Amino acid sequence: MFDITSLGEFSRNHCIGICAFLIPANLLTTLTSLILVIVNPSQMKLLISAGIAISFAIILSCHVASWLIVGVIQVPTFILLALSVFCIGLNIWVILRSQQQEPLLSKMVKKAVNVNFS
Repeated sequence: MFDITSLGEFSRNHCIGICAFLIPANLLTTLTSLILVIVNPSQMKLLISAGIAISFAIILSCHVASWLIVGVIQVPTFILLALSVFCIGLNIWVILRSQQQEPLLSKMVKKAVNVNFS
């Protein structure tokens, strides 16, 4: 059966390993989503990338929540929480921008490339 207490203990006991994986995973998958907005691939690739990034950010938020529940109120907990919220926000923005015909970032990159080569 699912036991939230043992899951929280696991999260707190293996904090270094969890953070060592989740922080770079959050940053890399969010960066991948932003790059895919510029490259403008298929809608499915963009949604998969953003979905994975949001999943990592939610897992990081739950990990931080396990620390907040036991009363560990320190600077790293707020930094990690801010990172996960920022990644979720950026990926939601990526999903919303991908619904447009030509995303704003793609237009900006094309204009910058045309100015440099003209």
